[in-house]
Amino acid sequence: MKRTQTKSVQVGPLKIGGQNRVIIQSMTNTKTKDIEASIKQIKALESAGCEVIRLAVLDMEDAKALKAIKKEVSIPMVADIHFNPDFALEALRSGVDKIRLNPGNIEDENKIHEIVELAKEKKVPLRIGINAGSLNKKYTHSIDAMIESAKDHLRILEKYHFDDICLSFKSSDALETVAVYEKASEIFPYPLHLGVTEAGGLLDSAIKSSFALGKLLDEGIGDTIRISISDDPIKEVIVAKKLLKTVGLYKNTPTLIACPTCGRIQYDMLPIVKEMEEYLNTLDKDIKVAIMGCPVNGPQEAKRADIGIAGGKDKALLFKKGEIIKTIDQKDAVKVLKEEIEKM
Repeated sequence: MKRTQTKSVQVGPLKIGGQNRVIIQSMTNTKTKDIEASIKQIKALESAGCEVIRLAVLDMEDAKALKAIKKEVSIPMVADIHFNPDFALEALRSGVDKIRLNPGNIEDENKIHEIVELAKEKKVPLRIGINAGSLNKKYTHSIDAMIESAKDHLRILEKYHFDDICLSFKSSDALETVAVYEKASEIFPYPLHLGVTEAGGLLDSAIKSSFALGKLLDEGIGDTIRISISDDPIKEVIVAKKLLKTVGLYKNTPTLIACPTCGRIQYDMLPIVKEMEEYLNTLDKDIKVAIMGCPVNGPQEAKRADIGIAGGKDKALLFKKGEIIKTIDQKDAVKVLKEEIEKM
């Protein structure tokens, strides 16, 4: 099953599924009841490229706070519900654009029916989020158990003629994540939300997510994505954008090409790479920028870049499309490079 063959659902103004586009999501780590802090973080995430934001609903105060937050933000909001279905009902009344339910801890069919009817009325989709670590106790942990858990919950939703549904099958194991999503894509017609859950810090998560989700995306599986990182959620958005660009599913973000460093380098290159990486993360430009360690590889590697520098002891070369534009003082290289990028 390819992205274009899934059912599509409407989440606020966004369509998820049924298209060769993958929507970037993240999740706030503020207390939802802290309305001001939540709004501030959501706006920062939106500026970084987040398209859908999920908020944890731990109690009724959180659920009620969603209404005030919704008035101040422009990207679609998802209420993350565990254990208490009444929080989902209040979140729907508060105007959220999507509800995430965990079938491992919400099993009362009467309450699920209530949620379905209100979701129908509000035209709000439900994401059934199956987590390997929170399956119903009747299941033994396995890929098949995750699939069966989804079927159990879908039987209830479909019984009440509700099919405005997304599915996710998250595991902290990258190989298991790949296997379960591949199987789910063959069985279910619904759009899939991809993620490796509890993936760890930036490095661990970037490696696990790039392997598992990159493989799935390349197979045409996945309609929306969250990179789970134990860090500032803005880093989730940055990694998601870079991953999607790598597999040809995202355009408006720069690509940095940089040397791995060697003994030929005669200037302090690594701080420049870090500075340029942070700078490029603020831009919405589909450009390739090269930071090269010396003139040996610089001209050849920079042919793949729109613009770049090859540093030296005192001087640096500025390249555009592989052509040397000028020689500049090494101390001015970053300043000149940024000025040239701003003109593009």
